[in-house]
Amino acid sequence: MHIKKGDTVTILSGDDKGKTGKVVKAFPAVGKVVIEGMNTVHKHQRPTKQGQKGQVVDVAMPMYASKVAKKE
Repeated sequence: MHIKKGDTVTILSGDDKGKTGKVVKAFPAVGKVVIEGMNTVHKHQRPTKQGQKGQVVDVAMPMYASKVAKKE
């Protein structure tokens, strides 16, 4: 895989097309990468303790490495 952790990449397709970001995590076995602030979904979390409120958290999901290009 041509993308490594810490690389700055540009998104080639999808909702975040044209945006740039830093690779936080790489999964070479499946050919996916996680880019900070990109490809996010809303995750609803339950309250874990008594009296705590549930919340909605934005989580960055993996995307295929073929959809990103290294920025020089």
